[in-house]
Amino acid sequence: MDDRGRLTAPGSLLHGVVLAPEDQDLAGTPEGGGDLAELAARYGLRPSSARPGLFAYARTVWDRRHFIVAYATARNVSMYTEARLGQLWQVLTPLLNSGVYYLIFGILFQQNRGIEHYIAYLVIGVFVFSFTERSIVVGSTVMRANIALIRALHFPRACLPLAYVLVEFQQLAVSMLVVFVIVLCDGEPLTWYWLLVIPVLLLQATFNMGAALLMARLGAGAQDFSQLIPFLTRVWRYFCGVMYSLTSLPSFLTLPGWAKDLISLNPAAVYISLVRFALMYTQRVNAPGAKPYNAASCALFYTKKIPALQAYCHPITTTSELWLAGVGWAVVTLGAGAVFFWQAETRYGRG
Repeated sequence: MDDRGRLTAPGSLLHGVVLAPEDQDLAGTPEGGGDLAELAARYGLRPSSARPGLFAYARTVWDRRHFIVAYATARNVSMYTEARLGQLWQVLTPLLNSGVYYLIFGILFQQNRGIEHYIAYLVIGVFVFSFTERSIVVGSTVMRANIALIRALHFPRACLPLAYVLVEFQQLAVSMLVVFVIVLCDGEPLTWYWLLVIPVLLLQATFNMGAALLMARLGAGAQDFSQLIPFLTRVWRYFCGVMYSLTSLPSFLTLPGWAKDLISLNPAAVYISLVRFALMYTQRVNAPGAKPYNAASCALFYTKKIPALQAYCHPITTTSELWLAGVGWAVVTLGAGAVFFWQAETRYGRG
């Protein structure tokens, strides 16, 4: 110890050399005037919670793709572990919904008139719409449901909504096998058009990822928003032609052109229509515009509801327009969702 009462390094008792000089702080800068930002820049330091750039963030998410797949697969396996029927509920739930809709809309309301092979038509609509509906509903709650994981580990938060969409996509892939069997049993032939289901569902999955990212940020900021989403998707279902054909409704003809386009080209309706056109031969040959326009035959369709006569009506949207809309919705929604979610990256997990 030196003459000022300070501890000195071993071997320096005689010289009194101290460990920390009086005129410098621990960071090596003069007392009272240290520029910590400059010091951090000099040594390449940055805040651990700083938000990376958008493209750097996208690369980080891509680097975590194996984690996303593993997390989604594990969650998919564990989802129905406590149920006796286990993974069968992935298929039974939409099938039971289809049965209820068939009873109400097919038998009671007779909305199956004007639609050939209505059971296949209904099942396709229910399964495809459920994929988007569940992705949005689950996406709106994913950040709050995994708050402990977000606070415990450092990873790009976008991995969570993307993983949950992958869970729904895995369930849809299994469910589509049942859909194929139902379509064949209902009398539809197996054709090369069935291969178009693959790009359609990939486009839908891309749209769902963007929508889930949008809903994840909104749901993380306000829990009330997550409570509202199921009601909005329920209303959306009735504007997508899940249980009935919108173009066969007489009231649909009285709408202005922009309203018809808005209803026919909304994303869920687009992907449902594309899957129906791919799997159902009758939808392709009986679609409005499939044959030259005939006013008498078209008018007879709305009175007699003979499916083949609908082909003589004017088309509301063509198949090319549906494909363009499907690609557009997927690209724009994913881009908007990624940017919107990334802007709040540093705020997730604060509670």
